[in-house]
Amino acid sequence: MTKDKVVVGIDIGSSKVTTIIATITEESPVNIIGVSSVPSRGLRKGQVVDIDETVGCITQSLEAAERMAGYSVGGAFVSVDGTHIESQNSKGVVAISDPNGEISQDDVMRVVEAARAISLPSSREIIHVIPRYFVVDSQSGIKDPLGMTGVRLEVDTHIVTGAATSLRNIAKCLSQIGVDVEGMVFSGLASSYSVLTDTEKELGVILVDFGGGTTDITIFVDGAPAHCAVLPIGARNVTNDLAIGLRISLESAEKIKLAISKPPEIAVDPGANGEAVNRKESDQLDIASLSIEEDLKMVSRKTLIDGIMKPRLREILNMVKLEIQKSEFGGLTPSGVVLTGGGASTCGMIDLAKQELGLPVRIGLPQDVTGLIEETSSPAYAASLGLVNYGTGFQQEEVRLPLVGRIEIKGLFSRGVNLIKSLLP
Repeated sequence: MTKDKVVVGIDIGSSKVTTIIATITEESPVNIIGVSSVPSRGLRKGQVVDIDETVGCITQSLEAAERMAGYSVGGAFVSVDGTHIESQNSKGVVAISDPNGEISQDDVMRVVEAARAISLPSSREIIHVIPRYFVVDSQSGIKDPLGMTGVRLEVDTHIVTGAATSLRNIAKCLSQIGVDVEGMVFSGLASSYSVLTDTEKELGVILVDFGGGTTDITIFVDGAPAHCAVLPIGARNVTNDLAIGLRISLESAEKIKLAISKPPEIAVDPGANGEAVNRKESDQLDIASLSIEEDLKMVSRKTLIDGIMKPRLREILNMVKLEIQKSEFGGLTPSGVVLTGGGASTCGMIDLAKQELGLPVRIGLPQDVTGLIEETSSPAYAASLGLVNYGTGFQQEEVRLPLVGRIEIKGLFSRGVNLIKSLLP
């Protein structure tokens, strides 16, 4: 156990802060030994609005996970989210240093650096530079150009940027509790590391991470991200609608939303009218069992779902549809849509998504993990487990260095913050 490497992921979301501690071994790539999720404070729509409050809830989540794992965290991979996140595709071209020899690691580094040289205002920083494919002379679609021969090397990259202020605020929160930021990862991209299969990414797939305050969209084409976006709306809006419609507190509305999203238990008694009676009973929500402060009478599930929840969900899905159309990559995604994040479990989400988006839809659950599986077998843990998987790739790359030499980060916000080498074979 002492030889195992430990990776920590901290997902700082609008509704909750989740910390996952995992060990990496040859037998089990990701073995979860500690997990903790606490309600967010000091965050709004993925961005820090109160540093002290945010530090408090991160500390609470981190310490609980540390106690469970019996491990003191020194560094972690952290998610970033919010409507300040933007993305674009950029090309880079260089002449191969030795036209008579093979393409070297240095050539790959130089062409990616060339693609990274985009015009950015001082208020924005690069979070990711992800190589999508390479072109050697006139041969396109190359995933790994190392060892090939040619004169001209091109690369098409996907660049994700964020507001420098928002990134620094997150870094400051972590530094105040003595945790080094080993890497910042866009939360929509982090989720892809835990819920998407390689086949889906190769064929083309749309990942929709339905969070509390935001909805992240990441479109994969030919195995790599082609478009990322963040919508300023999420599952919290559904809770707000329930609170207004029923005239109750947000806490009570959240309890009702979660209760509705669980499948109703129908017990049919023998008898001529038994089935009909029990169906009627199952449509009524048992308010008393939810420990709600307000004095509510019996509420119909159908009334809440069709009258309050579905209109808001349709609005969110329509915004997702417009973003997909805007990206112009919608026609290149035969694998359809993968819904993940805490909001993906909302009642009726899959059927509504199929209707509104007109694509195959499935719920994305975390895959290929061992250890505390029951605690994390929910779409709500997609981003935090994805951070661990992302970090696992980094740990392994440091040992074997298969493709792109890792750029040393001199200061957290240097222009070349990160190269996601694990997206490349």
